[in-house]
Amino acid sequence: MTDSTAQAHRRAILAEYAAEEAEAAAAEALENEQAVISVRVPSRLAENLKSMATDEHIPTSALIRRILTQAVQHPGRPVLTVEQVEEIARRITREELNS
Repeated sequence: MTDSTAQAHRRAILAEYAAEEAEAAAAEALENEQAVISVRVPSRLAENLKSMATDEHIPTSALIRRILTQAVQHPGRPVLTVEQVEEIARRITREELNS
């Protein structure tokens, strides 16, 4: 490997390392901005939230954050759509009939 090739290789490695460090720093900053709040909810509600999150292919915590954010930022607006409420009601009915 020539000197110029070796230097280019080192610069590429350093650039990749710097990008990874910047990404880690951004993730840490985001994590530091978040607070953890623990809330107890009825098990049926927890199951419904988990199911909704699964349907949307997102973590349950992300779904709950979105619902809470919408509720706080737009207090007069319904948090769930009519369709979502109807789906929850159907799911609860199915669960009760299967129990």
